[in-house]
Amino acid sequence: MAIDPPATVREAALVERLREALAAKGDDYTPRTALLNADGSPKYINRLILEPSPYLLQHAHNPVDWRPWGEEALAEALERDVPVFLSVGYATCHWCHVMEEESFDNEVVAAVLNAHFIPIKIDREQRPDLDQLYITATHLQQGHAGWPNTVFLRGDGVPFHTGTYFPREAFLDLLAGVRQTWDDKREEVDGVAIRFNDALRRQHKIDAPDSAPPNEETFKA
Repeated sequence: MAIDPPATVREAALVERLREALAAKGDDYTPRTALLNADGSPKYINRLILEPSPYLLQHAHNPVDWRPWGEEALAEALERDVPVFLSVGYATCHWCHVMEEESFDNEVVAAVLNAHFIPIKIDREQRPDLDQLYITATHLQQGHAGWPNTVFLRGDGVPFHTGTYFPREAFLDLLAGVRQTWDDKREEVDGVAIRFNDALRRQHKIDAPDSAPPNEETFKA
């Protein structure tokens, strides 16, 4: 029987909904995870079990408490006053799967993500609009970009830090650093987010106030 992901306590209605979704997959369904019960059933189920995207379904049994993109997840980030951890990838992305195996299917990493962030997964082939927006953000800040695209957002969806693939220990260090900056240097976070918002509006042909052209240093907290 599946259990709640690390550092989470779920409402009974959600637990039942996810169990029903798993049962509906049928006997031929093979969960993609190393975390299995003795009978071969997945130890965890998250909200991605409800999604039609094959890529998102690959992550439906990670201990990370993934959400699909949507107002509900962003609103929860605002309510809890925590950042969003956004991971964008696609089904045939090699490094996406490496990061999944190293970090997203790891209970220690999942406990940190679940406790201190709202984790959201996006399939870039399903949402090319969001993929384009957030890959632009990573390129603006890092000078390069790729997948998995790793982006930290405020609850309004505006990014403040970006990256791509991180090995597990480096990823844990990154999560700790982002959390500390969020807690102790919120003005710096908001300043970077404002500059990102301005630059992204320009890049995507949305009206924005006049300002100096952005460069990589513009987006450092």
